[in-house]
Amino acid sequence: MISVIVTYKVKPEFAEENRKNIDQFLSDFKQLDPSGFRYTVYTKDDGVTFVHYSAYRDEEIQTQILNVPSFKEFQQLRDASGLDGTHNVDILHYVGSSSDVFGNQ
Repeated sequence: MISVIVTYKVKPEFAEENRKNIDQFLSDFKQLDPSGFRYTVYTKDDGVTFVHYSAYRDEEIQTQILNVPSFKEFQQLRDASGLDGTHNVDILHYVGSSSDVFGNQ
């Protein structure tokens, strides 16, 4: 299993557009088979710091998801908005869960 947390901060004037772009790719993700991945987006209390949590059963599914056109467009628009160096990617290593996650007990 591959799990990733991406955190970044956008300019306040871009926050609403970023939410709309996120809604678009999440809508497209909902059209895919959900059995091999989870993708969740949050904001922190400031409303401009976004946290994306994703989990993929394997690298093949991760590659498929990350290449959805609306997701790639979201990334381009987000990056072009002028991120302030807060973009951070953390890879998580699975230890355990209270429920079955992609067949991992």
